[in-house]
Amino acid sequence: MVKERLLIVSPVFNESAHLERVIAAMAGQTRPPDEWIVVDDGSDDRTPALLREAVRDVPFLRVVGSAAGGPVAGGDRLLAASEARAFNRGLRLASPHTHVGKLDGDVELPSGYYENLLGRFREDPRLGIAGGVLTERSAGRWQVRGASDLRHVRGAVKLYTRECFQTVGGVREMLGWDAIDEVLARMNGYRTRSFEDLVARHHRAAGSAQGRLRGELRLGRSMYVEGYPPHWIAARAVTVATSMRPRGLSGLAFGVGYGAAALHHVPRFDGDGYRRQLRRELRARAGAAARLPLPAGGGRRAR
Repeated sequence: MVKERLLIVSPVFNESAHLERVIAAMAGQTRPPDEWIVVDDGSDDRTPALLREAVRDVPFLRVVGSAAGGPVAGGDRLLAASEARAFNRGLRLASPHTHVGKLDGDVELPSGYYENLLGRFREDPRLGIAGGVLTERSAGRWQVRGASDLRHVRGAVKLYTRECFQTVGGVREMLGWDAIDEVLARMNGYRTRSFEDLVARHHRAAGSAQGRLRGELRLGRSMYVEGYPPHWIAARAVTVATSMRPRGLSGLAFGVGYGAAALHHVPRFDGDGYRRQLRRELRARAGAAARLPLPAGGGRRAR
C-alpha cells in the first residue's frame, strides 16, 4: 500500500487579519500535512512577517514568493487568475504526494479536518475531490454558506487524489476552474463531495475581498465561462438578489457579469465532452427540483 503524502498549497495576498488563526489551526491538525507551501503573492501588509515567524514553529511549513509578485492591476486577483498561478507555482516546488489540496489564507480548519478527510478517501476509492463546508459569520453567529449542492467542493478547501487531479488537468489558470474541474472529474467516473460534518470557518465572505458587488460581477462572468445557459442564470440571479446583500443590486451585478461576458464573447471552456456532461447534470438537477414538494404558501425557490 502506497504511503499517503498530503500536500497543501495556500496562495495568500494581504491576509494578516486572518493568518494567525489559519496557521494555529494547521499547526493543531491531528493529521498535519506532510508539506504546506504558502505562496505569498506580493503582500504589502504584515503577511510576510507573520509567515517568517510561523516557519520557525511549524516544521511542515514552507514559504515562497510568487513568480510575478506585487498586486494585480485593478485589484481583482481571481479575475486575473493570479491566485491560480500562485497555486501552480507552489505545486511545481512540491515534493511527491498522493493527495493535493488548496487552502485559502482566511479559512480556519477544525483540528481533525485532514485526518477525517483522508479517511473518506480511503473509504471510497472513487472519491476524487472532497472537502468540508464553510461557515461565515452573519448576524453574530456562524452560518453554513454555499452547501445546497454537496457535490460542489469550495475551492478554498479542496482536496484531490493525485490521480484525479491529473485527470482533470489540475488547477487551470482561468476563472471558474473550481467548478470546471468537478464536472470533468464526474465525467471521468470520480465522485466529488462536500462533507457537512467537516465544518471550517471562513473569516471573510466568499468573493468579497474586492467588494461584494465586484464579487457577484465576477461570479456571473465565471458561470458564463463555465457554460451555464441563460435560463439557469436568470433563476440564479433572482435567488442572489433576494438572499445576498445588498439586496437587489447583488442579483443585478451577477446578471450583468454574465451578460457582459456574453456580449464581449469571453472564451468559454469547452473541453472534450465537458459541455455535454454539464447539460446532463443540469437536466438532472432540474428534474430533482421538480420532484420536490412545494413549500407551504409559495413556489419553489430557484438556486
